[in-house]
Amino acid sequence: MTYDLAVWEGERPADDKTAGRVFSNLYDRYIDGAVEEPPSERIAAYVATLLQRWCDMAEDDEDASPWSTGPLIDEASGPLIYFAMRWSMAAEASAYASALADSMGLVCFDVQQDRLRP
Repeated sequence: MTYDLAVWEGERPADDKTAGRVFSNLYDRYIDGAVEEPPSERIAAYVATLLQRWCDMAEDDEDASPWSTGPLIDEASGPLIYFAMRWSMAAEASAYASALADSMGLVCFDVQQDRLRP
């Protein structure tokens, strides 16, 4: 079981419903789209900062990382990263990921609950 977050560049949507639409549009374009785009500089910097706190997923030591896939940067495309965390570490990791996104001027969206993260 995983806990998923989406983080993107752009204006913070006015409400959760609008954020859900923005996320869906970004997902369709950058994750499900036919053309792969490299992560933007801001998203790459966000991922690098996450990886300063926790290493990328390592098959030989799964307890060292909250990420359920790796390398984490592979989950990013253009101005969006959509990533999953192992449930056992999701509370701490999602709180940090959300606060980090906010501090970097990025939008964080809780995919499970269809709501913006503070």
